[in-house]
Amino acid sequence: MSTKEYELFNRDTTAIIFGLQANAIQRMLDFDMACNRDKPSVVAVVNENKEGWHKVFWGEKEILIPMYRTTRRACEAHPEADVMINFASFRSAYRTSMKAMEEDSIRTLVIIAEGVPERRAREIRNKALTLGKTVIGPATVGGIAAGAFKIANTGGTLENILEAKLHRPGHVGFVSKSGGMSNEAYNIIARNTDGLCEGIAIGGDSFPGSTLFEHVMRYEANPNIGMIVVLGELGGREEYKIVDALNDGKISKPLVAWVTGTCAKILPASIQFGHAGAKADSNEESADAKNEALRKAGALVPKSFDDLDVLIKETYDKLVKTGKFKPAPEITPPPVPNDFSKALSEGLVRRKTEVVTTITDDSGEELLYAGVPISRFIEEGGGIGGVIGLLWFKKKLPKYATDFIELILVLTADHGPAVSGAHNCIVTARAGRDLMSAVASGILTIGPRFGGAVSGAAEMIKGAVDEGLSPAEFVAKMKAKGKNIQGIGHRVKSVRNPDKRVELLKDYAARHFNKTEYLNYALEVEVITTKKKDNLILNVDGCIGILLLDMMCELGFEKEELEEIIANGGLNGLFLLGRTIGLIGHYMDQKRIKEGLYRQPWESILYSLPKEKELETA
Repeated sequence: MSTKEYELFNRDTTAIIFGLQANAIQRMLDFDMACNRDKPSVVAVVNENKEGWHKVFWGEKEILIPMYRTTRRACEAHPEADVMINFASFRSAYRTSMKAMEEDSIRTLVIIAEGVPERRAREIRNKALTLGKTVIGPATVGGIAAGAFKIANTGGTLENILEAKLHRPGHVGFVSKSGGMSNEAYNIIARNTDGLCEGIAIGGDSFPGSTLFEHVMRYEANPNIGMIVVLGELGGREEYKIVDALNDGKISKPLVAWVTGTCAKILPASIQFGHAGAKADSNEESADAKNEALRKAGALVPKSFDDLDVLIKETYDKLVKTGKFKPAPEITPPPVPNDFSKALSEGLVRRKTEVVTTITDDSGEELLYAGVPISRFIEEGGGIGGVIGLLWFKKKLPKYATDFIELILVLTADHGPAVSGAHNCIVTARAGRDLMSAVASGILTIGPRFGGAVSGAAEMIKGAVDEGLSPAEFVAKMKAKGKNIQGIGHRVKSVRNPDKRVELLKDYAARHFNKTEYLNYALEVEVITTKKKDNLILNVDGCIGILLLDMMCELGFEKEELEEIIANGGLNGLFLLGRTIGLIGHYMDQKRIKEGLYRQPWESILYSLPKEKELETA
C-alpha cells in the first residue's frame, strides 16, 4: 500500500461540510488549534438553502468559511479538500452522498445520518468500491487521526479530547461499530498506552460503507501504528474476516479484540440491541462465538469487557519493553479559548450588560410581561389594554382602565383618507412600496398638528392646574406667548357639529371615573375658546390625553411617573398604536383595489412663479 491508501487523514487534510452544523464545525476547529495545526480543517460548507459565509472562531480570532449551495461548487472552489462530512438527513443522505462521490477530489466520505435504507447503503458502498473511495458510516460519529484531523463531534468536548490525549498521536489503531463506545475506548487507550494514532467508528447499520476488516488492514499497513484494538458487536459475520486474515498471517501486529453483546445469551431470542446490525440470527453471529474464533486465530481477547483495559496495557507494555516502538512524547497543547457562553455558564467570566430591560424577560422557560407569565396573563383575560398596562406602565390595570385604553385604540384607528398620515400611506402604497414603508410614511406625519397633541394637551393642562391658574388666566397666558393650546381646535368639527369620538370618551369617563379634575378644567377652557371661534373645541387628541391624565391620577401614579410618561411622549403612543391599525387597512385597501401611481392633479396646485424679468442677477 502507498501512504495515501492506508492514511485517510493527516495534518493537512481539509474537509467540506454538507449541512450547516455550527457546533460540529467549531469543535473541529478547536481541535485543530489544540493540535497546533497551521490551517483550519474545514474549508467550506454546503448549504442548499443559502450561499454566503459562516462565521467561526479560529483560536481567538473570528474567520469566515464560505458557504455554497452545491457540492460541485464547493469542490471546484476547494479542490484541496478530499473529505466530505455529510450531515444530510436520512431522507437525502443517499442523494447527496452519491453526488459527493462523483467529485474526483473527494476521497473520503463520512455519512452521519442514521436510518439510511439498507438498499441505498449497499449502493453507496458499491459505488465507493468502484471508484476507490472510502465511506465511513452511515450512522457514525466519524473518526479521528490524533493530532491531525477530527471528524465532526468525534471524541466529544475539547476537555474529553485533551483527557484522552487525542491532541497528539500515539501508536494505537482502533476501530469499532459504535461511536459512543469509541469515545469510551479512546479514554481506555489513553490511560493504558501512549494513546491513539487513529480511530474510526464505522457505524452501527447492517451495511456500513466500510468494514472493521478494511480499517484493520489499513492499520496493519500503517508504520505509525504499533498495535490494533477492535471492538465488534454481536450480529453479522464481519469479525470472521479478521479471523481469516489472522489465520492467513496477513496481520502481524498485536490485535486486541472484544465483541460486545455476550449478555445476549441470557436474554430472549432475537433480541436486537441499539444498532441495526446488532442482532444475532445464528450462533456464529453471537458475541461469544466471535470472541472465541478471534482468540483461536491469535487475537488477544479478554475474558470480559472489564478486562479489556488490562489486556491493552499488557500488550502495549510488552511492545515498549521489546523495543517495537518508543512511547510518544507528551505534548502540552496550546490553550484554546472557551466560548463566552460556555465560560459564562460555568461562572468563569463576567461581563457588563449592554441592554437593560425592566418590562419583559424571554430568557427563561416562559415569556414574562413585567414579571407576569404570559400563560397566566392569557388565562386571566388581560387583553390589549392589559398588555399596555404591563409593558408601558408596569402596572396591572383594573378592567375599567384597560377597557378605556381599548376604546381609545378603536376611536383613533382611522379618520378617513384625507388626513396626512392616511394620505401619505396611500400615496406610498400606490407607488408600489411594501407595507412597512407605507405605514412608516404615515406614522412619520404624527406630531403636534396631527395626533401628537395627546401628550402636549396633557402637559399643558396639567401645568396650568399645578400652577393654580384659572382657565381664563391660562388662556390669556397662552395668548400672550403666542402659543396655540394643544388639544384645542378642529378643522371640521365645531360647537354646532361636535366630534362624536369626544362625546364617547366623555361619556365613558362620566360612567367609570370617580373624578375628572383635568377634563373639567379643559372643558372650562373650551367655553372660553369657543366664544372666540366655534371650532376651538376640545378635540379627540386633547380629550384622550387629558382623560388619561385623570385616569392615571385615580390609579395612584406618582407625580414623577406622570411627568416622565408625558415628557417621553408615552401618551402619544396610544394614538400611534391606534392609527397604525388604520394605516395598515389603507395599505391593504389600495393593494386590493389595485390603484396605480398617484399624481397630484394640476388644478389642485397653485403655480406662483416670478416673471423671468423680475429675477435678479446673482
